[in-house]
Amino acid sequence: MSPTTAESTACAPGHVTFLGAGPGDPGLLTLRAVEALTRADVLIAEPEVLDVVRAHAGAGVTVLDAEGAPGQPGTTDESSTVVAVPAPRDWANLVMEAARGGKRVVRAVSGDPGLDTYAAEEMLACASAGIDFEVVPGVAAAVGVPAYAGVPLRDAQGADVRFVDARTATERCWTEVGASDGTVVVSTTLDAVAAAAGELVAAGRKPDTPLSVTVAGTTTRQKTWTATLGTIAQTFKQAKVLPSPEGNRPVIAVVGERSAAAQRDQLSWFESKPLFGWRVLVPRTKEQAASLSDQLSSYGAVPHEVPTIAVEPPRTPQQMERAVKGLVTGRYEWIAFTSVNAVKAVREKFEEYGLDARAFAGIKVAAVGEQTANALIAFGVKPDLVPSGEQSAAGLLEDWPPYDPVFDPIDRVFLPRADIATETLVAGLIELGWEVDDVTAYRTVRASPPPAETREAIKGGGFDAVLFTSSSTVRNLVGIAGKPHNVTVIACIGPATAKTAEEHGLRVDVMAPEPSVHKLAAALAEFGARRRDAAVEAGDPVTRPSERRPGARRRRAAP
Repeated sequence: MSPTTAESTACAPGHVTFLGAGPGDPGLLTLRAVEALTRADVLIAEPEVLDVVRAHAGAGVTVLDAEGAPGQPGTTDESSTVVAVPAPRDWANLVMEAARGGKRVVRAVSGDPGLDTYAAEEMLACASAGIDFEVVPGVAAAVGVPAYAGVPLRDAQGADVRFVDARTATERCWTEVGASDGTVVVSTTLDAVAAAAGELVAAGRKPDTPLSVTVAGTTTRQKTWTATLGTIAQTFKQAKVLPSPEGNRPVIAVVGERSAAAQRDQLSWFESKPLFGWRVLVPRTKEQAASLSDQLSSYGAVPHEVPTIAVEPPRTPQQMERAVKGLVTGRYEWIAFTSVNAVKAVREKFEEYGLDARAFAGIKVAAVGEQTANALIAFGVKPDLVPSGEQSAAGLLEDWPPYDPVFDPIDRVFLPRADIATETLVAGLIELGWEVDDVTAYRTVRASPPPAETREAIKGGGFDAVLFTSSSTVRNLVGIAGKPHNVTVIACIGPATAKTAEEHGLRVDVMAPEPSVHKLAAALAEFGARRRDAAVEAGDPVTRPSERRPGARRRRAAP
């Protein structure tokens, strides 16, 4: 009896993708790498790259993690699983074992697989076992980190570039690179930089040869020091870099007259971002904060979302049920959405009744802003009206047409919204001649307190800034987590929110020029840029607000 198709598929050999995860910035993953990760059945990654790649893995993926715990859920999806792997472990056997089970395996390494110590051995093992594999190159740390540090490796004259791994370099290797006049890129550790510099000087390089050293390259923890081969030890001593428990952290050092280390002040595009390394607290859910967090990241910040409200169904759902039925039967000319949560509430009610976006046929749809409009588009509905100016209820009213009995067969608007929403839109629509069914689509309640670590960071000055997007976010954050420390920069979306912050004893440093979360983020970036420029002009080190001494007197924001 021949095996069934399912049995044949189960017994078919799998496939292995050796994938370069780059030097640390998740944005450096290639499109091919993301595609391979989304299709993976099994993800095998070492701890330093696990967070970078796991975010792109699909639902149900099994993650083999040297530091995980059995049954611990993956961050990609609740159905994904992290399986603990006793360390050390033969990774090649793990890879082949999973592939022999017919799985699509992704073996993720830091940087590029071609430069990984063990990847070549694992590829040879797969080849010997007859297991198909492919290689997806990644950005090597020796190339990517200098680029992020603002240290080009070659100039117009095309200087020679040599790469050295100080951990395995022989005396002959040091002699060869020391005798050349090209650029040398050294992979080493923080506490071994001075020794590597000494090797190069002993091999013939001049002590005054420029040197740059970058730790945590391509991440928002990146830090670069510039010195010479002869002064790097003293530079580290003055900066109190060493001795340190983190002395074994990997670094990339670039040595050479033509390496442009001397021009790093002009070329340091990454570390000079206005909010570089700032930990910014965003009191919103991940869903609400997605585009805002992306914008903050583009300024170099590290956004940290903390929900301050939770959304619950209305206590009496009958009003919402009647309104949805009225929408289907032609009771309304317009439906106005003032939040993503309102879209979600209506969508859930539609799904409960077996309806979809086609139920909006013949009804005009308004969205208060870009995020709400995007939520509608994801639902399959293109809004007819989005404010051309300010993205708020007031901005929506500016563009809303008055009721005209000649052109509008129905005079009624369905407004699904939160139980604590203001009356601005209702009053404005009535003034324009419309009848409004103001329906509570969802309730907002105070969220549960964040983890203890987050609460301590809020109260202890661990965050550099906090963005308040409404008065309720001020009240709720203080209620569930405590008052932000006085070194934390307070940014508010408008005067009402600023007034609430001041009532809670907070000094407002930044206010958006108009009530928009994206204008608020831009205003914070401008504040950070002014702060950085002032430090540079004064000859002071550029530091983040959280690096200031606790209790130090806060500087007022520039007008």
